[in-house]
Amino acid sequence: MKNLHSFSKEQIISKIKFENPWWEKLEIDDYYSSMKKRLYFDLFSPLVYEKSVKRAVVLMGPRRVGKTVMLFHLVQDLINNRVPPKRICYLSIENPIYNGLSLEELLHRFLEVTNQNPSEEHYIIFDEIQYLKDWEIHLKTLVDSYHKIKFIVSGSAAAALKLKSNESGAGRFTDFMLPPLTFHEYIDLKGLSHLVSLKEKEWKGLIGNYFHTDNIEEFNSHFIDYINYGGYPEVSLSKEIQSNPGRYIRNDIVDKVLLRDLPSLYGIKDVQELNSLFTTIAYNSGNEFTYEQLSISSGVAKNTIKRYIEYLEAAFLIRVINKIDQNSKKFKRATSFKIYLTNPSLRSALFAPIDKADDFIGNMVETAIFSQWGHNTGFTPYYARWKNGEVDIVSLSAEKQKPLWAVEIKWSNRYVKSLSKLSNLKSFCKKNKLDRTLVTTLDIEEIKDDDGLTYDFTPSSLYCYTVGRNAIEKKLNLTMAITH
Repeated sequence: MKNLHSFSKEQIISKIKFENPWWEKLEIDDYYSSMKKRLYFDLFSPLVYEKSVKRAVVLMGPRRVGKTVMLFHLVQDLINNRVPPKRICYLSIENPIYNGLSLEELLHRFLEVTNQNPSEEHYIIFDEIQYLKDWEIHLKTLVDSYHKIKFIVSGSAAAALKLKSNESGAGRFTDFMLPPLTFHEYIDLKGLSHLVSLKEKEWKGLIGNYFHTDNIEEFNSHFIDYINYGGYPEVSLSKEIQSNPGRYIRNDIVDKVLLRDLPSLYGIKDVQELNSLFTTIAYNSGNEFTYEQLSISSGVAKNTIKRYIEYLEAAFLIRVINKIDQNSKKFKRATSFKIYLTNPSLRSALFAPIDKADDFIGNMVETAIFSQWGHNTGFTPYYARWKNGEVDIVSLSAEKQKPLWAVEIKWSNRYVKSLSKLSNLKSFCKKNKLDRTLVTTLDIEEIKDDDGLTYDFTPSSLYCYTVGRNAIEKKLNLTMAITH
């Protein structure tokens, strides 16, 4: 019997050179440089340049949100900031040629091929790190051993990365979560920012800024496209993929997470059960669920469902929103709750794109808005539900657990003309001493006062844009304050 061959040292070195074309060209490939940076880049890059704390940066997030592209943009940024190109090394761990090699062996191969010393300053990028068993132990050892080298790793099995980073990387790793695109980023990426301007709004002598568009019809059309295709940069920019988003997203994102990432991490035996539950949730995103209902509709046992929901949340596919009562009190035992997809375009890929008159459009508008709130670190939204009524989003103060504001999401203009139809919202605001509330519409912007309560009517698309934009700008301002 013939001996099995392994890859030669020359083959490995050749692959390392191929993955790092900037050593010769002094810039990244046109394929990556032609792509626009995500707005999250300015939040990510300061962690890489941070030298006072010795930590590796772990870039994590769902599949296909642009992590690898961001890493190549980082390479170009380092070169633009006068880091010698040969001091930057990118290695994709999922490449079969690196099978069986530890991170340290790969580091030494790089130093050998470039004839450099580990005591010098370098930037080493390991992409798709989850393909290496016990990666967190390898990485921790490197951080402790090579004080001049900055290690940046990325991975798509977000649930696994987060778990292992927390367990083994305490004090050694800085996690950075790259979520799906916000609507604001989608507008920026598509070169449509000219559609939005900052205006001033006066109310009872107070002046505040708000985002406005002069062409709400076109803006709403882009909002529907965002709901259908907008969470993923590649899908957003490719008409070809949009013609069959199901094949791209179901095969490359959903199946890999449900059939490979989650089962391997949590030892899930019955992937068909998990798939059935996720399909049920995705189709009904934004609805209120109970464990009993989910068990009946998906055919999965109740106690198993609780575990699966935890897994799906850990994989950043869904978000559970808990309810409060009319007096803003939390329930001791949550028997019902709402579940939203973290990315609205998952639903259209699994089933079919929807239009602005679709029966389910209201739920997907809600899902899109909740997905923007998911970018607000540390913020926990609630919904209020009592015997005769409901309010879609409520923010509670951390100290007193009292409502700070309440929002009702509508994809319709009829409530502007008929305030009596908002009696649930009014009763909640009165009970909780709120004198102002926001109601989203199809395309009307207006402020109305009635019985001591001010209703701020704003198009849903603009509200979605504003929440996403404020989330990123707030983080950027915080980053600027820390780094300067």
